[in-house]
Amino acid sequence: MAGALRRALAAGGLALWSLAVAAQTAPPPRGADRAPPAVARLLGAWTLEQVGASRQCTVTFGAELAPQGRQIRFPATCRRALPILDSVIAWSSTPDGGIALSDAGGKPVIQFGPASGQRRQGRGSDGKDYGLDATGFARAATRPPVGPAEAAATAAQRPTQVDPRRAPAAATLPGLYVLMRQQGREACRLRLDAPSLEGEAAGARLERPCPDTGITIFDPTTWRYAGGRLTLVARKGHGVDLVFEEGVWRKDPAVGAPLLLRRLQP
Repeated sequence: MAGALRRALAAGGLALWSLAVAAQTAPPPRGADRAPPAVARLLGAWTLEQVGASRQCTVTFGAELAPQGRQIRFPATCRRALPILDSVIAWSSTPDGGIALSDAGGKPVIQFGPASGQRRQGRGSDGKDYGLDATGFARAATRPPVGPAEAAATAAQRPTQVDPRRAPAAATLPGLYVLMRQQGREACRLRLDAPSLEGEAAGARLERPCPDTGITIFDPTTWRYAGGRLTLVARKGHGVDLVFEEGVWRKDPAVGAPLLLRRLQP
């Protein structure tokens, strides 16, 4: 009988230990990867306690926006352990690096100062002192600074801003063009027909033979022009935008295989 009791107690202790470990190794909340760095490092679970008392609870700072900050979550039992939480509906970071737990009116219920290691000290609206401790809980990894290569790659993926006033006039676009993958090296030829009405799409066709397999598969059949951007539309309906730079039309954004378009004749 005594042995069975010991085994039951041991099993119960193991279960409680497993729950504690799971709680402290839980991943950061949803949206942590998209939150600003100042917010991301605060997201996740914290131990909130009343200083000098055996009252504590686990609260979780979420990334989702709330009326007076961002969402805060905690079990219903926390309101009994720490009655001050009864009016808390949101959390927010403060300009001095602190954390505020606020009520529905935006008034701080507990105001914590900047971190001292993993722990913060604060004063509640009830005049009592509170502690906030992140020890043992997962946090979103701080993203390293963006290097020059990554910054250049990211910039290349963004569409170029075009001033339509400096772009070629639509009436000058119909004619015969050389398609190139590299400047000065002809791959195929493309003819752009004149539109029947200004602003409408017009026909486009490759001059055969076209030895570039990628261009042949793309097979532009129409083109349109708006806001200084020339769009070639494939037979299957998808399009490629080009912008005019230094006498040549260039694929934009400059991702994937390059494509250049140079005018030959009307």
